[in-house]
Parts: sequence; C-alpha cells; structure tokens
Amino acid sequence: MNKSFQAKTADVKREWYLVDANDLVLGRLASQIARVLMGKNKPEYTPHIDTGDNIVVINAEKIKVTGKKVEYSKYPRYSGYQSGLKMISYQRMMERKPTEILRLAVQRMLPKNKIARQMIKKLRIYTGNEHPHEAQELQPFPFDKI
Repeated sequence: MNKSFQAKTADVKREWYLVDANDLVLGRLASQIARVLMGKNKPEYTPHIDTGDNIVVINAEKIKVTGKKVEYSKYPRYSGYQSGLKMISYQRMMERKPTEILRLAVQRMLPKNKIARQMIKKLRIYTGNEHPHEAQELQPFPFDKI
C-alpha cells in the first residue's frame, strides 16, 4: 500500500525570490506570486502546511493594469461605523500607497484561513529599486516554471 507524502513544517526549505514589477500586469503577476507563496510550484506542496517561499517585489509603482481599470477600479475601506464605507479610486490609491494595490491583489488570491495570514507575511513590496534584503541571496522569480 502506498502512502501519500505529507510535508512537515521543519522540512520546508524556503527560497527568496526577487520580482521587478516594472511594466508587468497586476492580475497576472499577483496570481503567480500567490502560487509561489502557497508553495504550489513545489512537488512537496501540502494544502494544510505553509510550504511557500519568500518574495521581494521592487518597482511596485510601475505596475500596469489593462483595459479601463484605471478609471473604474475602486478599493473599499470601512471605518466600522454606520455608513462608514469609503471607496478609493485606483488612481488615488496609486498616489498614496502603490504597494497596497499589489498586496491586496495577492491577498485576495490566497485561501481565506490562518495559513494565508502566514503566507502574506512572506511578501515584501517596495517602491523603487532599493530593498533591505541583499543578504538573503535573492534568486530571479520563476515566471517560466509556473
């Protein structure tokens, strides 16, 4: 009788990847990042164990969207009070927090559970080319393997 493989938290080897988001499409990039954060690009993927890798994204302010999403996309924010729902446009969000647009896109593609909260912490997004993760020996992001 064959036993199926179950990854253990101690055995997971995490890699560090670098993504340059310059002129990349938001949704396509977010789906590939979510896949690597979950660990679905590895043969030892186990749904209930966080087997994903760490990802550093630079140039988040230069990300692109297709179609008329620049005019029509809205990001809801709720204060907790009655009628406290505020909608922020894509353009305004890009001016204020360009990193938040990519983080929200990736977070919404992850599963909705406790493990997803661990996964999103492995994503680091920066504007510009500078980042403080030089010591982690970043590898280029595996776009072709996915």
